[in-house]
Amino acid sequence: MENFNKTGGSIKNWAIDDRPREKMMAKGPEALSDSELLAIIINNGSKDKSAVELAREVLAMGSNNLSELGRLTLTDFQKIKGIGKAKAIALAAALELGRRRHSGPVLQKLKITRSTDTSNYLQTVLKDYKYEVFAVIFLNSANTIKRFEIISKGGITGTVADPRVILKMALHEEATAIILTHNHPSGSLTPSRQDIALTQKIKDAAALIDIILLDHIIVSENGYYSFADEGIL
Repeated sequence: MENFNKTGGSIKNWAIDDRPREKMMAKGPEALSDSELLAIIINNGSKDKSAVELAREVLAMGSNNLSELGRLTLTDFQKIKGIGKAKAIALAAALELGRRRHSGPVLQKLKITRSTDTSNYLQTVLKDYKYEVFAVIFLNSANTIKRFEIISKGGITGTVADPRVILKMALHEEATAIILTHNHPSGSLTPSRQDIALTQKIKDAAALIDIILLDHIIVSENGYYSFADEGIL
């Protein structure tokens, strides 16, 4: 027999305003709460919980904040009873699409004249990683972005970036300038001695093949740090 309670898996007998899909059809996606939108992604509930109840638990795991939710992993989602692998994958995919929608068009048309031109984009794409990620932006002679590439992924406290790999990519892209960037999962924006040494090493190597290192930007949930703005390039 079909379950008629909100604590059950089926929600087809709820009032229309309590059914996320029907509510979206009638009033548009903007009328739905975050938990209702997540419930549509989750699709169906479990034996003991409705999709909306599962969605609320997912949201609570991210402190009821979508930015925090974007930092969670597949394993994190599956800690909630009723969220299996398929539901966790659907949630992670939806959050990644949102991240790309927010950041993608910005990068494609961006001309770099100062650190703030790229800092918002970089925060969007890098700040949610729980481990350190090192990436490079390749630019043409007009300082327009040609390509953004994550070079390496490391641990919680660091990563390794090979200057040879970076410069090989720069030559392949026919870039005339590059911007280095990495995140600090700890939230700190202070460059380490290794950060400074690596920056200088790449700057010197790039100069030998007439490629300019415009900046090295560190991002975290607390903002960004620009080597160029601080005068240490």
